[in-house]
Amino acid sequence: MENRDEELWKLAEARVGFKRHLTTYLSVNILVWLLWYFTGSFGSSYGDFFLPWPAWMTLGWGIGIVLHFFGVYVNNSYNSVEREYEKLKGKK
Repeated sequence: MENRDEELWKLAEARVGFKRHLTTYLSVNILVWLLWYFTGSFGSSYGDFFLPWPAWMTLGWGIGIVLHFFGVYVNNSYNSVEREYEKLKGKK
C-alpha cells in the first residue's frame, strides 16, 4: 500500500512541476511579447522574411512544454517503470 502512495506522490509532484513550468512559460512569454510590442520592434523585418524575435523563444520553449505535458499526463512514465521492474523481477 505504501508503494502506491509513493507512486501517487511522484505523479503529483510531476504534475505540479508541469503546472509551474506552464505558468512560467505563459508569464515570461506575455512579458516578452509586450516588450517587443511596446519597444516598437514590430515594424522591423529581416529581408523578405518576417518573424518577430519573441516567436523563436515561444516556439522553442513551446516544444518543451508540449513534451513535458506528454511526459506527465499522456505517457505516464511512473507506471512504465513499475511495469518494467515487475517484468524483470518475474524473469529472475
